[in-house]
Amino acid sequence: MGCSPQQPPKTINFIVASDMGRNGESEQQNIAVLLARQVETSNIDFIAVTGDPIHDLGVKSVDDPEWLHKFENVYTAEALQNIPFYVVSGNHEYRGSVQAIIDYSQKSKRWNAPARYYSIEYPIGNGESKALFIFIDTTPLIDRYREEEGYSDAGEQNMDRQLYWLDSTLFTTTSRWTFVFGHHPIYADTEKSYGERTDMQKRVGEIIEKRKADFYISGHIHSFQYLRPEGKTVNYIVNSSASLSREVNYNEEIVFCSSDPGYSVFTVSDESVNFFFVNHTGEMIYRKTVVKE
Repeated sequence: MGCSPQQPPKTINFIVASDMGRNGESEQQNIAVLLARQVETSNIDFIAVTGDPIHDLGVKSVDDPEWLHKFENVYTAEALQNIPFYVVSGNHEYRGSVQAIIDYSQKSKRWNAPARYYSIEYPIGNGESKALFIFIDTTPLIDRYREEEGYSDAGEQNMDRQLYWLDSTLFTTTSRWTFVFGHHPIYADTEKSYGERTDMQKRVGEIIEKRKADFYISGHIHSFQYLRPEGKTVNYIVNSSASLSREVNYNEEIVFCSSDPGYSVFTVSDESVNFFFVNHTGEMIYRKTVVKE
């Protein structure tokens, strides 16, 4: 069982994991081993978690046993103990307490969810260039979650405030590369409600296209997808589930897709972003380099 090659120096290297927490079942335990091996061999700086780390009903508090069953007792390898996990909530976290997702940052040294939405900036190697990583809270941006019962306080969140923050953060950044992470995709092949994606397109998609973000990376669909919709400049990536995956089909917007479970790895240099998808057997099933002039 192999992983991807050693990453080059003077880069930012990170993993994207999504839709994880299933008591170690499906492929979660196996993929947890691969994640640890990836961290050990690839000079990984952090793991970005694009929602649903705690299926199915989230957590009620920082002391909820679900933390042990679905996170702490699964990601036990030594290599994963000191790597930061930067987390945003998905729709399943809104089945419980989103505040507990944030508050767990004070209990776990590796869990980082400072707010419902936030940004971090990393220098690229030893140079002056930086990359900006923006984590958004997508559940309150979708009408069905705001209106349906059972999604805690999604409908009480100020959608306009978050969208203004996203727009201004992208507008004012001087970073060389910009990545936006959210749970729900803007474009994807899926049987899930079409309204989820149209809400995301008119709210988030218009902003990130206008402000020329480089990547939008999501989960939720439980499959790998790399999409370049006609007329769009952002690279749209759906990261597969780190436990249970679903079927996916090609359409005119998709460059590559796979129904394998797994995770993604990104290497950011001043000149380019190289990313690849790794499946549950450790096989690199797709690789792409995006170059910036």
